[in-house]
Amino acid sequence: MKKRALFIDRDGTIIVEPPQDFQVDSLEKLEFLPGAIGALRQLRELTDYEFVMVTNQDGLGTDSFPEETFWPAHNKMLRTLEGEGVVFDEVLIDRSFEHEGLESRKPGVGMMKRYLAGEYDLANSYVIGDRRTDVQLAKNLGAKAIFIGTAPVEGAELTSTSWKEITDHLLLPLRKASVVRNTRETKIELEISLDEQGRSDIKTGLHFFDHMLDQLARHSGISIYLRVNGDLEVDEHHTIEDTAIALGEAFAKALFDKRGMERYGFSLVMDDALAQVALDFGGRPWLVWEADFRRERVGDMPTEMFYHFFKSFTDGARCNLNIKCEGQNEHHKIEAIFKGLARSIRMAVKRDVNSLQHLPSTKGML
Repeated sequence: MKKRALFIDRDGTIIVEPPQDFQVDSLEKLEFLPGAIGALRQLRELTDYEFVMVTNQDGLGTDSFPEETFWPAHNKMLRTLEGEGVVFDEVLIDRSFEHEGLESRKPGVGMMKRYLAGEYDLANSYVIGDRRTDVQLAKNLGAKAIFIGTAPVEGAELTSTSWKEITDHLLLPLRKASVVRNTRETKIELEISLDEQGRSDIKTGLHFFDHMLDQLARHSGISIYLRVNGDLEVDEHHTIEDTAIALGEAFAKALFDKRGMERYGFSLVMDDALAQVALDFGGRPWLVWEADFRRERVGDMPTEMFYHFFKSFTDGARCNLNIKCEGQNEHHKIEAIFKGLARSIRMAVKRDVNSLQHLPSTKGML
């Protein structure tokens, strides 16, 4: 397996960059950014990234920046970090001035040639820094960029002044998946994101089905983009079934790494209806269904297809679902089930940053 690295700037990223002369040339000027030490310690403990410090120190060793004023503060910084468990695998310092245009100076990659030799997974490595040159360095390396600042910079995957937000982004990357499913009966384009605030853009050709899937997105906290072109001139069966299969497959793809995940998830009341929905993303499909409907249709959706939807979803997602519902109003009953599923999903996909090395199973795999 290829290695990953965090290429981390120094001044303005780990320690405060003095606004007057931009040089940390005394112990009095040495000040860490809020949260930097704790964040780096957490990243060091919980990830397999190598830590590489990459810094431009203009004219280091010349009269404008004598070495004897640089090293005491620099070494004190390193010792402080080491005392907190933050050890850098390599420290790369370029001493040139910007006008010299040397390849060793960021955003040039002259100091980092060995990381380009094929041993590193640069596409899944990051450059973290507070200057646009750091974002350009990431592009030159073929890595991702995190920009420390307030104004978004093109090419940066994340812009933030919070080391906690940066750490969460690295430890808990967004879980996304897309599924394209084309048959003679349906054409489906689906994208889901499990960590993006429950936005939805759904068009299946069945208005009540759209409404239920919108409830699923809103109350689970997942985002769904869905387009379905099905053979509704025949009936609704293929549209509903294939959508459920695609949705389940998307969950299975997005949850490929279940470390740190809760796994289980809830009951929900809606007026006269009580829905009990229990969920386990344990890797095996199973459905228990205890819900009866007296009406043939709710809106433009046949009630017989509700069971079929959830059965197809469990097959695609490889999850257990136990659904029980009682009540008088058919609309309320099915909406309570979808909302109950949504809340179960919200619970089950939640991750604990302190448990990222552990699967929620004694089997060692899910």
